[in-house]
Amino acid sequence: MVEKSKRLLTLYHNNQPFLTQKIALGRNPVGAKTCSGDYKTPEGRYTVTGRNPASHYYRSLRLSYPNASDIAKARKQGCSPGGNIAIHGLENGYEWVGRTHRDADWTNGCIAVTNQEMDQLWRLIPNGTPVEIRP
Repeated sequence: MVEKSKRLLTLYHNNQPFLTQKIALGRNPVGAKTCSGDYKTPEGRYTVTGRNPASHYYRSLRLSYPNASDIAKARKQGCSPGGNIAIHGLENGYEWVGRTHRDADWTNGCIAVTNQEMDQLWRLIPNGTPVEIRP
């Protein structure tokens, strides 16, 4: 579960929280993502659909955004919903930033953690895992 307002990602097992990490979000974090380029992190229910060990950011877990509802909302706004939303580590070459990356929301709409935290998530989250992103 991602709680945007608290900047927290929490993993659950058997409905019990067992790991919580602080996160950074898209540069315009309030509200749900509607259009490509709005710098918002989506809100809703998604799944982990794939993983990229060699992404532009340290490892990435791709999410199923946009879903049918996201596409419909974007169409009403006359825009593309965007895509390529993931949970990922720091941009390659910027590992030295470490935890200070959380001092400001900086992604294009993704959910970012430190590289060490990403290593944990990489091991613990299989493809198909549900992810709920709350306001």
